Amino acid sequence: MSHATLAQAVQSAGWKVLALDLAAVTDEQGFLERCASTLGLPPAAARNWDAFQQASGTLGWGPEVPGRLLVVVGWPAFAAAQPQQWQHALQQLESLAGRQRQYDSTLAIVLAIA
Repeated sequence: MSHATLAQAVQSAGWKVLALDLAAVTDEQGFLERCASTLGLPPAAARNWDAFQQASGTLGWGPEVPGRLLVVVGWPAFAAAQPQQWQHALQQLESLAGRQRQYDSTLAIVLAIA
């Protein structure tokens, strides 16, 4: 199933779809800036991993929609250029998805392959 088809399916179920486009991102700073912008975090969240985790830790979207789908596209260049930073980014996103449960919210993350 393509990520566009998946996005349409979850949107029809009332979910909100967020696209995290990492095209041309090849370092930690670029990832943090794109991620903070996509998630609606304050610009300070892009300073470093600690600032990102702190800002995203208070991100309580609540149950106003059944869930959110974060579709990550354009990620292979970042993963290839910075494999350790990419693994850390994945851990941060996984942690964010887990924390949303305390707000009666669901965040699902999909790594899309073109």
